Amino acid sequence: MEHNALAQQFTPMSILKFALPNIVMMIFLSLYTIVDGIFISRLVGELALSATNMFYPVTSVQLAIGVMFGTGGSAVIARKLGEKGNEEAREDFTSIVLTAFLIGLFCLAVCLPLLDPLLDLLGVSTVQRPDTVIYARIMLIFSPLMFLQTVFQIFFVAAGKPGLGLTSTMVGGLANMVLDYLFMGPLHMGVAGAAVATGIGYCVPAFTGLLYFSLNRKGSLHFVKFKFRPKMLLRTCLNGSSEMVSNVAMAVTTFLFNVIFMSFWREDGVAAITILSYFQFVFSAIFMGFSMGVSPIISFKYGADDRPQIKRLVKFSLGFVLAASVGVYLISRLTIQGSLAIFTQSGGAVYQLALGGFGLYAIQFLFMGVSIFASALFTAFGNGLVSALISMARTFVFLAGSLLILPRIWGETGVWYAVPTAEFLGLLVSVAFLLWGRREYPY
Repeated sequence: MEHNALAQQFTPMSILKFALPNIVMMIFLSLYTIVDGIFISRLVGELALSATNMFYPVTSVQLAIGVMFGTGGSAVIARKLGEKGNEEAREDFTSIVLTAFLIGLFCLAVCLPLLDPLLDLLGVSTVQRPDTVIYARIMLIFSPLMFLQTVFQIFFVAAGKPGLGLTSTMVGGLANMVLDYLFMGPLHMGVAGAAVATGIGYCVPAFTGLLYFSLNRKGSLHFVKFKFRPKMLLRTCLNGSSEMVSNVAMAVTTFLFNVIFMSFWREDGVAAITILSYFQFVFSAIFMGFSMGVSPIISFKYGADDRPQIKRLVKFSLGFVLAASVGVYLISRLTIQGSLAIFTQSGGAVYQLALGGFGLYAIQFLFMGVSIFASALFTAFGNGLVSALISMARTFVFLAGSLLILPRIWGETGVWYAVPTAEFLGLLVSVAFLLWGRREYPY
């Protein structure tokens, strides 16, 4: 039996070493969308960029379900590995992967015939619609592979192989970048090229996971005969519900952002918030990657009842997140002008709109890290309810409320205040639950 890397005694350096591949992996995942945005804006146009973003709520919902199965299942499986229930862990792993793939097929079968009314619901304008239809159809075809990619990237960590997840994601990300240029540049495929490039990027981690978990029979996790355990799947969904809530909330708030920015600034407004959301993707990926990297370790140690390690893990993680929050905020402010120029013409309407709002928008980076880690921590302990409450408060209740209320009070300025206000209120909720959790869990 291959020794599971989660069983080692972790030091601050080994925690960083273990979590770093997951951080880089999450950044590369965010690059799927960001690189598409750069090439779409530069090679096709800012109208096309706003058109593709109108479909993003659907992609967010699909990602939400995949992340729910991945993170919820990872906590369940890592804890069973810590309790020496290796065979049952493998059976659960096989069941979760198959279920995620079947849900991806279901999304394809349902959404593709209903695409026109779906786009009406999302508020796609007449000028955006041709590009949105093309982009959406292709993205839906790749839905099953997106589900496989998502769960495998998380399960590589639970299997003690974060480096393999990183490598496959980097290769997929690089393929996406090269094909974006090729398809939208020399081949002039427009937004169809962006969608195909992204889909091919999904294929690399998906097929890597299928091959690794099928052929590596000595690893702590590999495919075995399928056993249907509905209670386990329900526990997986409940445990991963917080991560699902975060991504579903992203779908809802992206929809609200699109509607509100369209009402104030039309298609230029949608293009501007699309570009700024890419900064949120990258910087939140740092916190999510770290949290998802340490979460299986905490689950394993919790299953093994290694209390001293859990205390050290949580203490170090909070310190890392606080330091990274300050660093991320400073980097974002120092690099904003040059970064915006990558997406859109310097001095243009979209550029000026995005630059003018970023000073307020970026304040969120000081607050979001603790909330993301707190949610992942309670997922690791198997408390999906608290984890979901933290995520729902931060990414849905406070953000949707701020978007609906603040623009009515302060007009255009209120739109930019919405995100930092929601993140600050979410931080207060997270701190309250972290203090409560000290009485319930060994940290």
